[in-house]
Amino acid sequence: MLPKAEAAYFAIADISGYTNFLAAVELDHAQDIIADFMDVVVKGLRPPFRLAKFEGDAAFVYSTGTIDGSLLQDAIEGAYFKFRRRLRDVRQASTCECKACVAMGDLDFKFVVHHGEMVKQKMGGREELAGRDVILVHRLLKNSVGEKLGGRAYALYSDAAIRAMGADPVAQRLIAHHETIDVIGDVTLWARDLETAWQQDDAQTRMEVTREDAYAILEFDIAAPRQTVWEFITVPGQWRKWWDADDIIEESGKGRRGVGTKNHCAHGNHTNVEETLDWRPVDYFTVGITLPVPGAPRIIMTRAVLDGPDGTSRFELRIAKPKPKDRAFLDGAAAKFAERMTQAVAGLRSMVEGKQPAVDAVEEPTLARSSGRFLSEPVKSGARG
Repeated sequence: MLPKAEAAYFAIADISGYTNFLAAVELDHAQDIIADFMDVVVKGLRPPFRLAKFEGDAAFVYSTGTIDGSLLQDAIEGAYFKFRRRLRDVRQASTCECKACVAMGDLDFKFVVHHGEMVKQKMGGREELAGRDVILVHRLLKNSVGEKLGGRAYALYSDAAIRAMGADPVAQRLIAHHETIDVIGDVTLWARDLETAWQQDDAQTRMEVTREDAYAILEFDIAAPRQTVWEFITVPGQWRKWWDADDIIEESGKGRRGVGTKNHCAHGNHTNVEETLDWRPVDYFTVGITLPVPGAPRIIMTRAVLDGPDGTSRFELRIAKPKPKDRAFLDGAAAKFAERMTQAVAGLRSMVEGKQPAVDAVEEPTLARSSGRFLSEPVKSGARG
């Protein structure tokens, strides 16, 4: 029987500066550093991506099925941000002065993303991904985008990936690019400058309502992975399945979910408007809620998803402290909201608990582990994610 073709997203996370790094430094420390950074990036891509295989200085990952475009781009950029935080933390914590530890700052990542078809076939005792689109995403690693961006890190999306995500590259201010690939021909591409994205993310003011600062907290344990819970509380189509809104209309001028996005939640003749004030996938997001009630104060709330034991999650809703004059209103509104949310989360649980992401037939390779020899002590990052 011929293998069945499947639609999939393909992505390659490639370490920039890998060859020069290995050639100029101590091999034992160099491999340890590379393993550590690759571990951070691959874990950051899961889910929605699944590791197909390591390819020297790169990791080839893929995802089948339909994926929300914002979630997919958040995964790519989130993985890069995790690498940058890890690099910063390691450099601050390490006292080692070997050439590898000194030169680790020259390492960076680039990502290439494509959407197309694949087949799974047996090779060397294991299943491999094959097909024209698998070849294309690998060919796209050799490109001239780096020259256009001055050598900075980037995420390069094929036009096929952009269309599959339903993304608007112009609204998102992606950089148009073209490459000519042997046999395949001209390919339209769109690039995101990840260095600029990282600087903007790192400089952005946090607006998290912490547990210590919250006026009221609702918390729910859900037997589902954090990424699944995040999807169901942020993607309007998934959110509507369990929340008692008649409609949820997402409004984002840049064509992507994040700071500034407004959700209009319709309840009969009334509509609540939630504006996103802080966006930290898949940790938390903070919203300012405007109720259709005369004189009602704007309510600030952080919705956070934390890892629980054994692949479970904890969903927390933290309401910011109101002004003294608004406490009576907030107390009444919070009580009603807590009742509605408790009922709604019961429905959410029935949808997601016990439903793990589909496991593909390809056995996922084991990540290389770093021994941490290049660190004088374990790194504890001050930033989550």
